[in-house]
Amino acid sequence: MEKDMAKILLTEEQIQNRISELGEMLTAEYADKNPVIVGVLKGVVVFYADMIRKIRVPCQIDFMWLSSYAGTSSTGNLMVRQDISADIRGRHVLILEDIFDTGTSLDFTVRHLLEKGPASLKICTFLDKPERRRPGITLQADYVGFTVPNEFVVGYGLDYNERYRNLPYVGVLKPEVYQK
Repeated sequence: MEKDMAKILLTEEQIQNRISELGEMLTAEYADKNPVIVGVLKGVVVFYADMIRKIRVPCQIDFMWLSSYAGTSSTGNLMVRQDISADIRGRHVLILEDIFDTGTSLDFTVRHLLEKGPASLKICTFLDKPERRRPGITLQADYVGFTVPNEFVVGYGLDYNERYRNLPYVGVLKPEVYQK
């Protein structure tokens, strides 16, 4: 897999240091709030697992799974394939996201969860790629691991065709790999 990388953007050490910093901030933010921490599958799994171990407060974990596919083709419309199971009415909710890219799925997720009446809702994203934001998306992350350039990144949960998620770092994929 390493041969497919143009460069390593974030090392394992950089990632773990930032996870610790975010964990300290979120521990302070959610002290005495018993938050529900929602991850959007699948890309968030690695970031989620590391983050919840650094957030040192009682919390409830939950997941959502979104899809825009019917068979093998994208419909362009997001739908909830698996919703959260927690009742979040009146609860403090933290969304953990792998990458805030165009903003389409995160905007959908926020609107979906706000309909359930949480006391508060905040976003913590591992990567933010603001250059890719779609026009009209005004949503902002409350906590950002790293802001990255508009390059094709993989690793640490992020994939290309379900590959590279298990890399312990974030790399930039060589264009010839995804432009085949």
